[in-house]
Amino acid sequence: MSDKYGNEAGYAAAKARLIKEGELHRLGVAHSKHMVAQNLHPEVLLHGAVDMAIAAVQARFAGILAAKTAGMGDGGAGSGLGGILGGINYKALMPVAITVASFISKRRLTKPALAVGTVAAAVAGWYYRKKRKVTVHY
Repeated sequence: MSDKYGNEAGYAAAKARLIKEGELHRLGVAHSKHMVAQNLHPEVLLHGAVDMAIAAVQARFAGILAAKTAGMGDGGAGSGLGGILGGINYKALMPVAITVASFISKRRLTKPALAVGTVAAAVAGWYYRKKRKVTVHY
């Protein structure tokens, strides 16, 4: 006998295995089609775009805040903005920041918020410069 299996039981087992593999493949293809259709809904696309935008903003903030400013101190951990704000968890901060920004825009408080932010930045700059000032006594 020149056949591979040698008997009918071998053929039947191979046929059953191939049928099950085919069913599994068809289920995988159907699942993939369903996932693609689900992921093409506008809400899901918008959610993905917002996630990517938040990640890009987080990366920008992390890069800006971690950068050391040239000529300030010895370049150690306390110099630049990274020393001041280095311990912030940006992934926890961004949803809060987006909520606050949404509240400000809904209540039309943009101008007062900008004024408060400007005053707060001026006070923070004054405090930072006062803290960094070195007095030399002769």
